[in-house]
Amino acid sequence: MTTNIKTKIKGTGFYLPKQIRHNKDLEKMIDTNDEWIFERTGIRERRICSTEGGEWPADMAHNATLEALKNANLEPNDIDLILFASVTPDYKLPNSATILQTSLGITNNCGCLDIAAACSGFVYGLNLANGMIKTGANKNILVVASEMLSREVDWSDRGSCILFGDGCAVAIVGANDKDDDSSEILASYLGADGTGREFFDQPIGGSVNPMTIENLEKGDHYMQMRGREMFKVATRTLAKNAKRMLEAADMTYEDIDWFIPHQANVRIIETTAKLLKINLDKVVINIEKYGNTSAGTIPIAFHEAILDGRINRGDIVLFDTFGAGLTTGATLLRY
Repeated sequence: MTTNIKTKIKGTGFYLPKQIRHNKDLEKMIDTNDEWIFERTGIRERRICSTEGGEWPADMAHNATLEALKNANLEPNDIDLILFASVTPDYKLPNSATILQTSLGITNNCGCLDIAAACSGFVYGLNLANGMIKTGANKNILVVASEMLSREVDWSDRGSCILFGDGCAVAIVGANDKDDDSSEILASYLGADGTGREFFDQPIGGSVNPMTIENLEKGDHYMQMRGREMFKVATRTLAKNAKRMLEAADMTYEDIDWFIPHQANVRIIETTAKLLKINLDKVVINIEKYGNTSAGTIPIAFHEAILDGRINRGDIVLFDTFGAGLTTGATLLRY
């Protein structure tokens, strides 16, 4: 049963890999150039995880969580559920949430769940957490988005490798029991359209098509994307999500302080803002520095905007996303 409990983002944190791969670095690897990439995507550089250890998805999540715990004034054992969004988990088994639980020293046997919703993963996790908090089932839920896409990208394919990067951000979501605190999740939505599954997929490596030597030699195991189709779906979906959120909260576009869409391509972001008649000054865009980090894009942008002072408590913020599947989701909140 849903109660009158308000859900609040209590703290956020992020971790960005140390290695920066600039477009000019890609010029040495494939037939491309900095100007061509930036003009079409808005990306200048991206972060790449070390393969020597210390920057695996659960490692990044560990560091990001420590920051979020500090910001929320909480201890690891205050977390009673971990939702770990990633399409690049450390292992198939065990799930990354349990690895993170152990590394954080959590001893309360909290639930641990991995979420595979691609670029929509963080919003899926946040909205699921909202539901759990409102029922009273949990008090403090750690929502993680941690991706190491550099492991799944074909670095000889100039159509896709230019887009992606690695990174992690987290949010601790809990009940807001203070009458004088206006922080609250105002509206949420999760959806999917499985008929668009072939627009962005990775068909090799699962039960249907296990990994083989032949697949590895051909490079069939990498992520595959039909960019033109994704662009069309993305702008339409993001605009529809935003309208749904505002109607649910009985708000207008003027009420939004900050719009944070999935950072897949700056042209998608600009087109969506134009459709919604939202001034770009209200849109958080950081794709130039990080590329597309899948589930990580929205929480990384959110935390960065908090750190630099753009987003403050009481601001109305709209998260809006889409991803392979095709999955989609949105969250409207008062931070």
